[in-house]
Amino acid sequence: MNAETRRRRVPALAPDERRAALIAATLPLLMTHGATVTTRQIAEAAGVAEGTIFGVFPDKASLLAATLRHAFDPAPMLLALSAIDPAADLRQRLRDAAAIMIRRIEASIPLMMLVRTMQFPPDESPMAALMEGRRQLTAAVARLIEPDRHLLRRSPETAAGLLFALIGISTRGMLPDEDLTPDEIVAVLLDGLLTPPDPGEA
Repeated sequence: MNAETRRRRVPALAPDERRAALIAATLPLLMTHGATVTTRQIAEAAGVAEGTIFGVFPDKASLLAATLRHAFDPAPMLLALSAIDPAADLRQRLRDAAAIMIRRIEASIPLMMLVRTMQFPPDESPMAALMEGRRQLTAAVARLIEPDRHLLRRSPETAAGLLFALIGISTRGMLPDEDLTPDEIVAVLLDGLLTPPDPGEA
């Protein structure tokens, strides 16, 4: 049995569908192999001839850039944030938001490292998509905080930015002990690092 016969067959797709299928096949390979993933591996995962890739993307770098931009699409997180109960108290809303962002950031850390180490065509760099996604997510968290603006000494936008900073520090292993939980992140954000006084003390 030759390689063509062994290759998993897929139906003919429109160009946009073919592009999406190649990106979908590339993402898990990129997580596993990083920049060393080959177009042959991608073609085999997508069930197409290797030359098919170059009918859709001019080169491997363009395919990897498109895959990273797709991975950094904030739409799933924005949808999850929009589902947080607006009637919950501020702490609960922020805990829910932190949990959503921690899961996504932890899954994306290997891809973020790739963006910082790989070379991409200037007009295709995923860094712009990463930063725009963060801007949209910060705005979404600020909207969650907005009803309680009067309780805060800084704006909801600043509070949202600080929440992102705390999550980033924790998930990137920048703390000497264990990563912070969503509860701990929100406690540090809203209460600082002083422990509450013992009610039994004078």
